Amino acid sequence: MTPGQARTERLHRLIDLARTTRGWSRAQLARHLHRDPTKVYPDSGNPKSDFVVALAKALDWPVGAVLETIWHGSGSGASFVERKPDKAAASDKGFELLYSEAREAHDDGRYRDMVDLAGRMYSAAENDERRAFSCAMEASGWDGLGRYTQEVDACRRGLATQGISSYTRNILRSTLANAWYSLWDLEPALGTAELLANHYRSNPPERDVDQKRVAFVHYLRGNIRRRFMAVEPDQAEHHRELALADLTHARDAYRALSESLNDHQLAGIANTCDAAVTECLCHRGDIDGAEAVDRIISRVDDALSGEVQPRGDWLESWGWNCVFATNIAMRSLSGAHLQTRMKPLLEYTLDIAESLDHWAMRERAYSMQLSLHRTLSEQTGLELVLNIDEMDQTLIAATMARFPAFQQTGWSMLESAGGLSATGGRK
Repeated sequence: MTPGQARTERLHRLIDLARTTRGWSRAQLARHLHRDPTKVYPDSGNPKSDFVVALAKALDWPVGAVLETIWHGSGSGASFVERKPDKAAASDKGFELLYSEAREAHDDGRYRDMVDLAGRMYSAAENDERRAFSCAMEASGWDGLGRYTQEVDACRRGLATQGISSYTRNILRSTLANAWYSLWDLEPALGTAELLANHYRSNPPERDVDQKRVAFVHYLRGNIRRRFMAVEPDQAEHHRELALADLTHARDAYRALSESLNDHQLAGIANTCDAAVTECLCHRGDIDGAEAVDRIISRVDDALSGEVQPRGDWLESWGWNCVFATNIAMRSLSGAHLQTRMKPLLEYTLDIAESLDHWAMRERAYSMQLSLHRTLSEQTGLELVLNIDEMDQTLIAATMARFPAFQQTGWSMLESAGGLSATGGRK
């Protein structure tokens, strides 16, 4: 296959993906792309700019990600763009009022509004400290939308500002490290988490409320190390012991802060840490994997079937409990035992991700679903069908837009389910 033919094939696959994402007919897609219905698929892998822009809108991808995928086979969507103050965008509202509105938008879950308000905060800011802080607010909005590459971009823009306080810089650093962790960019995530841990070791906060930042750094670094257990199996023991130390520290810190600050939601984060600790202990052999999985399923059953439904950090915690349990199950179980335990775990994870609109949780659930399918196919020697309904196909396509590292997994799932052909065109 020539490079031109490969580009054409990748372009056709993106067009298929747009149809899956939107649930459009060929005629509907043609109207959106301003194409004749009989000529939706270009013969060339070098499309015109207006076609690329229209396709990016259909996919809900950045234009750069579409071009990168066509030309090189993968698109990160990440780009560092300098933001310049726009006094017209700030309107007649001052920084403080815009900040208050951005906080309200965050509390209401209106993350797109939060991003827009953060941009206006940036334009209204009268000094670099406030401009950098506006970038942190923008990043928080992108995080809520599951747009982690844009979150990285906003953090990098804020960190490029010189002369800002360590307080604001560390907010940006922790947000950036968490975004990298979500994107599976583990090396820079770990390096930034180490930098933050060293800072707080030398400069411990005096107020309990500020101790939450220290607890979060241990939570983050511990989970990065936990993921490295699978990424670097030859160093798994080393990563596991460091993960255990951090996650245990974070669990105990969040429990103490929950009491001292009278904040029940912090106990939910401690519950997440506890499940991550369990995964590490199962990896070390201290806890039986099957027993751990059954215990987590039972606890999630109890939590979600109670009269008072969990919310916020507690609901998210039960989702992550399921994710960690799937990791344990994939390492410890096989055959029918694996399949029967993974089914409720994946269902719970996707249900909770849907309730929270949590894209990182969706990425984990779909990735584990494909891993399970491949494992069972290998163990049985059969070509098993991967059943994915239309709603999940749409969500998988949207997940691909948010996680560059998930794109190949997404393509494999959609093709295995019969949603897309390997050479372009809807099946």
